[in-house]
Amino acid sequence: MYLSKTEAAVLPTTLVGTPRPSPAPQPAGRRRIWPLLGPAFVAAVAYVDPGNFATNFSGGASFGYTLLWVIVAANLMAMLIQSLTAKLGLATGRDLATLCREKLPRPVTWGLWVQAEAVAIATDLAEIVGGAVALNLLFGVPLPIGGLITAVVAFVLLGAQSRGHRPFERVITGLLLVIGLGFAYTLIGSGVDLGGVAGGMVPTFAGSESLVLATGILGATVMPHVIYVHSALTPGRYGDVVTAGRTHEGRRRLLRAQRLDVLLAMGLAGLVNAAMLVIAAQLFTGSAEEVTSLEGVHAGLGDQLGTGAALAFAVALLASGFASSSVGTHAGQVVMAGFLKRHIPVLTRRLITLAPALAVLVLGGDPTTALVWSQVVLSFGIPFALVPLLWLTSRRDLMGGWVNRRVTTAVGAVVAALIIGLNAHLLLGFVTG
Repeated sequence: MYLSKTEAAVLPTTLVGTPRPSPAPQPAGRRRIWPLLGPAFVAAVAYVDPGNFATNFSGGASFGYTLLWVIVAANLMAMLIQSLTAKLGLATGRDLATLCREKLPRPVTWGLWVQAEAVAIATDLAEIVGGAVALNLLFGVPLPIGGLITAVVAFVLLGAQSRGHRPFERVITGLLLVIGLGFAYTLIGSGVDLGGVAGGMVPTFAGSESLVLATGILGATVMPHVIYVHSALTPGRYGDVVTAGRTHEGRRRLLRAQRLDVLLAMGLAGLVNAAMLVIAAQLFTGSAEEVTSLEGVHAGLGDQLGTGAALAFAVALLASGFASSSVGTHAGQVVMAGFLKRHIPVLTRRLITLAPALAVLVLGGDPTTALVWSQVVLSFGIPFALVPLLWLTSRRDLMGGWVNRRVTTAVGAVVAALIIGLNAHLLLGFVTG
């Protein structure tokens, strides 16, 4: 005879036997937190975009392990900034661009929109050029055609969002893992000097040229378009679970989830960037003139480690171009909708932001130079995203229980001032030659 759960519940324990102990609940990190991860991995792609490839390889080739600490410091700054922008989306249910439109005067909002559009175009330029170079290295595709292919693939990847945030996050995370695996393979071949790594963790410079290059690495740390995107991903990504943030315990759980998300994603991006510098330090120290371009790095890896390493580099660069280009296109949509409360067809926006990149490729411009100048434009846009972010997340009337602690705001202000100052120095250096 079998008893239903209801019948068994009203009978004495002796009639139904000793009840089985209920299974212990799974830890929150496994049962509740892991399904909430994803937005930071989309943001992390910007930290391993094609612009980072040449910078990190140049740093390792020119100064060995000396600037490794710069990458570590830059990554820690990125973790703080991306954590703040994710929290802003969680606490308010709105993205940074929308909040700027709601809280700032209209002339300021229009000015922020104009510079954000310039940032979106510069972002697209870097990603399209990087993807075009990768296709040229892998298949000999002419650069203009490669640019078009990269744009089309990025557009297709962005279409994954029509099925919800999760498919898009999985695609981007997969491409991020491809980049990581590509450099892990190459790192195994190049080897690591543990003594060099230890020395590279000590803050120091090797002359004024290393200071300029360190400024470039730090200057490309926080991409303004990713701040907008990350704040837009968290409200929609977490859905109704945001209502849990009204209670202290629910807020702690969501904060724990987004911090873990940022830690894992930015940690992976930081390891990839460090691997680039370590590989260059191991293989190209003393021959920096040979790796001044992406093509030079590809050829150098082939000469030093064989075709496998060169192939891994090209595949990683291609994955970077595809992933970061789709994220950049999404950033443009977020900026337009947030600042102006308007939507235009994605294809139309894609054609507008694609035009400068294709012009560079068709007119025969140097791809690496185009990448460098795109980073300069991006660095110029950093203050316009960082300052409003810190201002908004420190407002209790807006954030409620999510508001920054004073020490968090103070540290964020120092980080922002440092990044802005270094970017101004980088910009001034380019202007004065």
